[in-house]
Amino acid sequence: MWAIISAGIAPGLALLSYFYLKDEYETEPLSLVLRMFLYGTFLVFPLMFIQHVLKVEHMLPNAFVEAFLSTSLLEEFFKWFVFYYAIYDHREFNEPYDGIVYGVSVSLGFATLENILYLFANGVEFAVTRALLPVSSHALFGVIMGFYLGRAKFGLPKKEKNYIWLSFLLPFFFHGIYDYILLTQERWIYYMLPFMIFLWWLALRKVKLARGMTIDITQSSSQA
Repeated sequence: MWAIISAGIAPGLALLSYFYLKDEYETEPLSLVLRMFLYGTFLVFPLMFIQHVLKVEHMLPNAFVEAFLSTSLLEEFFKWFVFYYAIYDHREFNEPYDGIVYGVSVSLGFATLENILYLFANGVEFAVTRALLPVSSHALFGVIMGFYLGRAKFGLPKKEKNYIWLSFLLPFFFHGIYDYILLTQERWIYYMLPFMIFLWWLALRKVKLARGMTIDITQSSSQA
C-alpha cells in the first residue's frame, strides 16, 4: 500500500517543486501553495461521481463528447473556478509568475489523488506511464492556466477579460485533445509523443515569459 501511495504522490510533488523553485524573486508561502494543492484533491471525488453518472446515463454518445465534455470541460472548469475564486484576488498573488505556481498547485493536487486511485485500482506497474502522461499533462495545463491568469491580473486592464477567457479555454482545448487521442487512437503513442513534446515546449515558454514579466515588474517597483 505504501509503495502505491509513494509512487502516486512522487511525480506530483516533484513537478510542483520544479515549478515552485522557478520562482526566484518572492517564493509563495508554502502553506498557501499546499492549500491550493489540497483544493485540487477535493475536486476528484465530486468529478468522478459526475463522470460516472454521465456514463451510466448514456450521455456520452461518442469519444469526442467524452473527451471534451465529460473529462476536459468538467476538470478544467472546476480547477479554473477554484483558482479564480480562491487565489486570483489574494494579496500573495502579486507577481505574474505566481499564477503558474498556483495553477500548477491546483492541477497537481487533482492529478495526484487521481493517480493514487488509479494505481490502487490497476497496479503500481503503471506508475511510470502515469507520471509521464496524466500527471505531467495536468501540470502543463496548470502552467498555461496560471500564465494567462497572471497576464490578466498584471497586464493591460482592457485585456483582462480576454486573458481570463484564455486561461480556461486553452487548457480545456489541450486537455480535450489529450483525451481524444487516448480514446480514439489504437497506436496513441505515435500521436501522444509529439503532442506532449509540444505541451512541454509551450509550457516552458510560458514559464520564461512569466519570469520575464515578473522581473520587469520587480525592477519597475524598485525604481519607483
